[in-house]
Amino acid sequence: MSKNTKEKKVEHKHEKTTQQENIETNIDQKNIEAEVIEKKEEPKKEKSDKEKFEELNDKYLRLAAEYDNYRKRTIKEKTELIKSAGENILISILPVIDDFDRALLHLDQAKDIDAVKEGFYLIYNKFSDFLKQRGIREIVAKEKDFNTDEHEAITKIPAPSEELKGKIVDVVQKGYYLNEKVIRFSKVVIGE
Repeated sequence: MSKNTKEKKVEHKHEKTTQQENIETNIDQKNIEAEVIEKKEEPKKEKSDKEKFEELNDKYLRLAAEYDNYRKRTIKEKTELIKSAGENILISILPVIDDFDRALLHLDQAKDIDAVKEGFYLIYNKFSDFLKQRGIREIVAKEKDFNTDEHEAITKIPAPSEELKGKIVDVVQKGYYLNEKVIRFSKVVIGE
């Protein structure tokens, strides 16, 4: 009996060892299969990364081209806007030029100088109104304090009176604002 028990124990041990070997073999086989699957998937990943790169590169190139087209279009629109803005101003000046043409045509035939003067004043006022509508206004300078932000001193002369010392005595050329910006400084003579 003891031999039988020993044999059973050995058999039982042998069965356990065989089962463990089978389990280990199955585990090893599964590990090998997993490695094979991973190796098969790696090229797919590389291909996937390559596809992603190509897709992103394509998007970048399209975006760059779209931006370049946008930039060209806005430059063209700005150029056309500047041209048309100048066109509108010139069209607005044409009636004043027509008035000058009529005045010059009748100037030689005019016998009444007062009527000619009145005609020129009307044209001058019409043109002044046109400039005001466009935001252009004159810088009032005579008998004002000298201001380097608005005036350009041409020369200094002795002041005709005590109140005009350091002030503008004469305006050689008028200055103008465009809205609040000085577009031409007044050229002035200062009393000292």
